[in-house]
Amino acid sequence: MIADFRIICENVCDIARSAGKFIKSQSTVFKQEDILVKGLHDYVSYVDKTSEEQIVERLKMLLPSAGFLAEEGTTVTEKKEFTWIIDPLDGTTNFMHGIPFFSVSIALMQHQEIVAGVVYEVNQDECFYACKDGPAYLNGDEIRVSSQSDLGRSLLSTGFPYYDFSRMGAYLEVLKYFIENTSGLRRPGSAATDLAYVACGRFDGFFEYGLHPWDVAAGSFLVQRAGGRVSTFAGNNDFIYGSDILACNDALYSKIQQIVSGCFNS
Repeated sequence: MIADFRIICENVCDIARSAGKFIKSQSTVFKQEDILVKGLHDYVSYVDKTSEEQIVERLKMLLPSAGFLAEEGTTVTEKKEFTWIIDPLDGTTNFMHGIPFFSVSIALMQHQEIVAGVVYEVNQDECFYACKDGPAYLNGDEIRVSSQSDLGRSLLSTGFPYYDFSRMGAYLEVLKYFIENTSGLRRPGSAATDLAYVACGRFDGFFEYGLHPWDVAAGSFLVQRAGGRVSTFAGNNDFIYGSDILACNDALYSKIQQIVSGCFNS
């Protein structure tokens, strides 16, 4: 199946690029009145929905037996051996405000294991991808996580809580520590892209809570295939369906995990 996963991954890259082309074409004509509110600080538009419909239609042809877990709920299927996990537009708020940092995220899960992942960063035309037992790539070139081992020289990324504020105190404590003890923190606004940037070494680490499977499935797989480590804040492996995620290179993992875990469990 390894060769099959490679072929599937190549096709998914094409599908993600096609969706990204549609999203980019809409960025110049999108209007604020096109926004719908799903929940507290949680938005959707026809761009998200149409992009997801296009992706699902093509994925059905690629692997007809697979089920779907998609952010906008285009299709709902019972549990199957294979499941596509899709975020058609990760960074919707950025897109709505004309901030050019958003991506298409598609992962394939076999049973409970991710076997292929693609994150397409639309405005940079950067396609990050990997399949089971292979390395991670960016536009055809193999990528690796950074080798930075000095926390004081590291650059980390995060995402601000936008609906679950129950852990805000601990989160602010973590922010304070990293602001004071790293070379910087960034909050770009797309978890899938944050994780892809960890995979290629642009960020040395990423942490956030309150995410969903479609936000992290593809990106976390990229980090792992690029030699990095991914876990929950507590160090467990249930980061896809869990409530929080930490991803970084191996050299910094223990230091960062200890700090994050200590703040959130104190």
